[in-house]
Amino acid sequence: MNRIFRLFILPVLLLSSSVGLVWASPDRVALVIGMAEYEAISPLTNTRNDAEALADTLTEIGFDVTRVTDVNLGELRSIMKDFSFRSETADLALIYFAGHGIEVQGENFLIPIDARPRSNVDVQNQSVSLKEMLSVVEKARVMRIVILDSCRDNPLGGNIDTNAVVQSALQATDQATRGVGGLAPANPDRGTLVAFAAKDGQVALDGTQGNSPYARALMDKMSRPGLEISLMFRQVRDAVLVETQNLQEPYTYGSLTGQPFYLTGAPEDQADVVAEEPSKSWSKLRPDQESQLLALANLGDTRSMLGLAYIRLNPEDSRFDPEQAVSFLQRAVERGSPEAQMELAKLYEQGIGVDVDEARALELYQAAADQGFADAINDLGFLHYQGGLGLRPNPAKALELFEQAADLRHPEAQFNFAALIDDGLIQDKGPKDAAGYLYAALRSGSQDVLNLLLERPTMFAEETRRELQAQLQAFDFYSGSIDGDIGPGTKRGIRAAYGLE
Repeated sequence: MNRIFRLFILPVLLLSSSVGLVWASPDRVALVIGMAEYEAISPLTNTRNDAEALADTLTEIGFDVTRVTDVNLGELRSIMKDFSFRSETADLALIYFAGHGIEVQGENFLIPIDARPRSNVDVQNQSVSLKEMLSVVEKARVMRIVILDSCRDNPLGGNIDTNAVVQSALQATDQATRGVGGLAPANPDRGTLVAFAAKDGQVALDGTQGNSPYARALMDKMSRPGLEISLMFRQVRDAVLVETQNLQEPYTYGSLTGQPFYLTGAPEDQADVVAEEPSKSWSKLRPDQESQLLALANLGDTRSMLGLAYIRLNPEDSRFDPEQAVSFLQRAVERGSPEAQMELAKLYEQGIGVDVDEARALELYQAAADQGFADAINDLGFLHYQGGLGLRPNPAKALELFEQAADLRHPEAQFNFAALIDDGLIQDKGPKDAAGYLYAALRSGSQDVLNLLLERPTMFAEETRRELQAQLQAFDFYSGSIDGDIGPGTKRGIRAAYGLE
């Protein structure tokens, strides 16, 4: 079902998430932080070495790396602010932190070298929270990763009220540890992974070989070409368990997108972030990695189930088996995966691997939307606008869904909602709001949006174009007149905001 269509009441082409996005050239940025020379709490031996070595590794595999060692809170926050802006036009934004950390009242805090905490309030005021770290990378276009090479004991003494820790693990080794008072489980947004060096209640060893066990495993595995990222983190976990004799088990939280991703070279010259259908991308996975994916799926990993389903949905692959794909998707749906819900909805809608069942398709689209899955929300908007799957046209509901998807940074929805505002269909919103959504759509990275703004700018009213120029000017992408004329200077600003100049 093709949901790209032109509504006669709109001056623009509405874009649907049912069609694959075209992204800018792959761009990966990393912020690598090492804290060692603490002023008031125990210093660490290898954290600076780990940060430098990991930064070198990331640079070698194509990241644009910002290196930070032994900085105070003010310096760290300033660096984070700059990195946040740069990460908006990156496909992947990664932060690695090696140093002390602690949990206070269910929230994780990462400690700069000048912290002198004597109470919970001091920790909160003198440190950077994991939530702040996540907000730094949250607008990266495809994938966000925060890696904490810190451990789970309390370096700050009895004045800090932390969760209980497992002291037996501390007593079992005389190696230095990177103190964290029982870091709380993370719950990042979809498309974001938080990787801890140690599982809750365990220590993360500082190491005696110049680098921590976790840093060594990371550098080894992330440098291997053709290793899909989910399998990479699994292999990091296994390597650390072996080296530390099961004292330290790395752990990850969150869920990455359903598109395969390779930190160092994809198989068969496949792009690191691809615009083609996931079924074709996953089909290029090496056979040995497919078996590892199956093992992860059997452990309950829904992304692995999705990957295996996508392989079996590629009609050009000898493993093409829609019924088996449905089976994998149903398993992932049972575990609550919104992406699996949406993919299974498409199969019920189109009768692939199952009989056509519009009611079931709509139920699955709604289930994915209820979990905040922007693609499903955007597509539901089209279904409500034009009618479909048993729904009667309901423009008011459609507009509500388009706004919801736009506010979740779905680039097509951002563009569509800007168009709806520009056409006067959204009450209480005007040209400045429309321009704000257009600017956000550019930063989100849809080349379709970029092309429309460069090639057909007059589809938007002059006042909206003026407001877009003002928005570009506010972020130093444009310095010309605010006249609504999308000439060469404004077009340069548009391309710069997108990340091309």
